[in-house]
Amino acid sequence: MHPLSDHDFHRFQRFIHNAAGISLSPTKKSLVSGRLAKRLAARDMGSFHDYLALLEQREEHAEAQIAVDLLTTNETYFFREPKHFELLRKVAQAAPAHSPLRIWSAASSTGEEAYSMAMVLADVRGERPFEVVGTDISTRVLARARQGHYPMERIRQMPADYLRRFCLKGTGAQEGTLLIQRALREKVKFLHVNLNERLPNLGGFDMVFLRNVLIYFNAETKRQVVHRVLETLPQGGWFCIGHSENLNDLDAPVVQIAPSIYRKV
Repeated sequence: MHPLSDHDFHRFQRFIHNAAGISLSPTKKSLVSGRLAKRLAARDMGSFHDYLALLEQREEHAEAQIAVDLLTTNETYFFREPKHFELLRKVAQAAPAHSPLRIWSAASSTGEEAYSMAMVLADVRGERPFEVVGTDISTRVLARARQGHYPMERIRQMPADYLRRFCLKGTGAQEGTLLIQRALREKVKFLHVNLNERLPNLGGFDMVFLRNVLIYFNAETKRQVVHRVLETLPQGGWFCIGHSENLNDLDAPVVQIAPSIYRKV
């Protein structure tokens, strides 16, 4: 297999920006090469140049989706950045008992964030109605999220009580893994959504987590995505981003409450 040339890497940068709005830095050349090498082998191709030509064919939607999946997937874990889940608990406690509480995990990856949300809501709300929606551009990670089956190393920040109440520990061939209990899985809906395009009708939400994805967008794409997502929130709705991210210079209709935590105005 021929190595990935700078010219073809630039073409992959354009491909993923056009498909997902993601700006790949020059330091990601080895990541692109490593993640896509298996697709070259699967399609019996000897060069990235030939693979790019394949992706540019209109009828190759399935292969383009596979490439997007491989280039956008990031590993996550349960209860990452726990202050946001402490806020979610307070929001859930203050919400009216009779009205459904709807929370959006807008870049849900393999589902750990969405299920973490659901655990908090199930704990606080009990039988009172709630729904969690998880969305991602990668169909591959959404399939894994719907299964709710994870390696145990992902639970390092999960409260022990939640592990006991909401998860089943694997035994035998499944030892070292856990399965989210069916009753909780049924409270979470996973959908394929590209944040860089007009959103489907997702309904309104009381709170949105859009965490650790804005860092992959350039300034204009970031502005468009944030404004698009904020349209799903009412005035006073809560909006959380990653601790390494900010909304500076985006002219977003929010007020900052704490680092990485905002309310829509």
